[in-house]
Formats: sequence, C-alpha cells, structure tokens
Amino acid sequence: MAYSTTLADRIRTYLAGIPKIKIEEKEMFKGLAFLVNGKMCVNVSGDELMCRYDPVHDDEVAERTGFQPMIMKGKQLRGYCYVSEDGYRSKANFEYWLTLCLDFNEKAKASKKPSKSRDLNG
Repeated sequence: MAYSTTLADRIRTYLAGIPKIKIEEKEMFKGLAFLVNGKMCVNVSGDELMCRYDPVHDDEVAERTGFQPMIMKGKQLRGYCYVSEDGYRSKANFEYWLTLCLDFNEKAKASKKPSKSRDLNG
C-alpha cells in the first residue's frame, strides 16, 4: 500500500494536538485512513488527502485549489473529495481541510459494523 508517510505524519501530528478525540489508523481505500471517534475522517491516498466533509459544502470546496471530485461507479460521491498537494501544501490550506473534516466528523454517522453472526445451518 503506497501512500505518503510524510503526509500521514503531518495528519497524525495535527490530530494529536486536538483534545478529547480518539484517533485510530486503518489501512483502507488503498491508503491510510484516520478514524476519529470511530468514524472515518480523513485519508492519505498516495500523495493526496481524501476528505470526508459535509456535502452542503460541495460547491465551496469545488472552488479550492487542489480539489478533485471522488468518482465511484461513474458518479461523483457527495461529501468526499481528493486534494492534491498544491491544495494542502500551506499550513492554512492544510488546516482548512482538516478542520472541514473534523467539523463534519462530529455529526457524521459511523459506518455499520459487520455482523459477527453466522448461519450455522449451511
């Protein structure tokens, strides 16, 4: 799994400075995901950020430098995007994206946990 360890360290350092959050790291989406309080918040995918944010901000974020829509099965996935390095290089831009993700994380729903029950009949 190839992703920027420099970017991962930058995210890790930023999140460590935020009080009262639980941070978990998981390899997913062909990169490294940072889960905050049990919910996917931001990922490192190659040299890009993959952000999860409130879809009401779709138009606003689409205007930002480095923004790339996340396309799945031919459709744009609202509330998710990739951000290239030129969009997060500066401290202010990096903090913009992380703050956007953290703000949404507070109200985002956690993914459903897979059921651990098994059908013993077959």
